[in-house]
Amino acid sequence: MPAGPSTLPDLRKAGIITSQEIVAAIDLYLRDPAAGPYRFASGHSIDITALVNATPAFGAVDRSGPQEKAFRTVLAAAVMSAHPIMP
Repeated sequence: MPAGPSTLPDLRKAGIITSQEIVAAIDLYLRDPAAGPYRFASGHSIDITALVNATPAFGAVDRSGPQEKAFRTVLAAAVMSAHPIMP
């Protein structure tokens, strides 16, 4: 694993978190953006709401209707580049 903060793909590749956990984190945010940080079984956590709020591009994206799939795709890309908080 590279030195410094790890991204979710780094942690997944190392077997520390699973792809299913990443999907669950995104699903939780989409169901309830106010749910708070998602904690992975490893103890790492990610606050997707904070990530979305800190990214101005998300303000212009429609989250419902036909654009929902596009929003999820952009959200997944942002989440995958994020550095989760270590346990």
